[in-house]
Amino acid sequence: MLWGMRDKELYSQILDISLPWEVTEVELDRARREVLVRVEWPPSEGLRCGECGGACGQYDRRERSWRHLDTCQYKTILTASIPRVHCPEHGVQQVKVPWAEPGSRFTALFERLVIDWLHEASIKAVSEQLGLSWDEVDGVMQRAVARGMKRREAQEPKRLGIDETSFQKRHEYVTVMNDLERGIVIDVLDDRTQETLENGLKSLGGKVLDNLEVVTLDMWQPYIAALKNVVPQASEKIAFDRFHVAKHIGDAVNKVRQLEHRAFHAQGDSPLTRSKYLWLRRSENLDADEESRLEHLCRCATKTARAWSLKELAITLWSYACRGWARRAWKHWCSKAMRSRLEPIKRVARMIKKHLEGIINAIVLSASNARSEATNARIQWLKKSACGFRNRRRFRNAILFHLGGLNLYPIQEIQG
Repeated sequence: MLWGMRDKELYSQILDISLPWEVTEVELDRARREVLVRVEWPPSEGLRCGECGGACGQYDRRERSWRHLDTCQYKTILTASIPRVHCPEHGVQQVKVPWAEPGSRFTALFERLVIDWLHEASIKAVSEQLGLSWDEVDGVMQRAVARGMKRREAQEPKRLGIDETSFQKRHEYVTVMNDLERGIVIDVLDDRTQETLENGLKSLGGKVLDNLEVVTLDMWQPYIAALKNVVPQASEKIAFDRFHVAKHIGDAVNKVRQLEHRAFHAQGDSPLTRSKYLWLRRSENLDADEESRLEHLCRCATKTARAWSLKELAITLWSYACRGWARRAWKHWCSKAMRSRLEPIKRVARMIKKHLEGIINAIVLSASNARSEATNARIQWLKKSACGFRNRRRFRNAILFHLGGLNLYPIQEIQG
């Protein structure tokens, strides 16, 4: 069913079609539940190269189609015979169309709709709702991330967070670089090796590396080595997150509890049964009953009690403002830990002594990797909701799409 002149004018307005492009035909296909809109470039109109703007002769024409936003309940398809020109400098070039970006089979408005949906649901869910294939929706995401990264202004983070996150099972990881002040992901690197992080840091530029105030990370040695090789005065900027240190100490306390629990079991019943989280929680967070039980356990489980008291002491050491006092306090803690005769605690003390300056930096610079950890949690949610990713490239695109703070929309919509 062909529609009339007013319908052509209507779609010209809807699609923002301007001369020399013109809507020449609108057809309703009831059987396929589609509206077909034909757009043409008049043969008499001159052509220019899309790269340099120079006048060119026509080389040929190529038939192209794009999906547009639905008209009521009908799928809307744009079709056009697109001229190609032969430019002496740039070769054969296709004339750019005003309603879609190069390489896309969707109009800019339709891509915007897909992008909005992707912020709310997984690729699979969006593909089912809009009647698209998984690869078509993924293609929209890839183009959105590519244009967003191209538009992104030079990043100059003062506080950088570096964290690893699992990509798949079998200990496969990627490295995530975060701007801690703005709470966005700067980039996602393919693995967690020293060389990869060095290249990622260098991509930020020498000026950014010079102006970094602090870099928070865990105690992964390849990360530390990469920072020392690339970042000026890295030893003064590397900060080890307090929650990462607390986790190591908490794990050591639990290991002592497990060893003492087994010793009690060898002699009969153990009072340490189901007491794991009682030892790991901060003492000020315990209620009266829990405090009473912990007090009783401290009298009979002396080894675990010694480990717990060292954990509680370590909690108080993060409040110093002076580097010298903080260093002395942690050295005193390490001395007490080494004299505790508790091997799990002694291992943590040796680790802390090795990385002490990074811990002191975290204290005096008020540096925390909490935002990186929160980002990691969101990344794992993205991975779970997508039921995993086939490769690192798609994993990286999803992270940057949702967490990169990028301007994702097609340029036509932004200019409109």
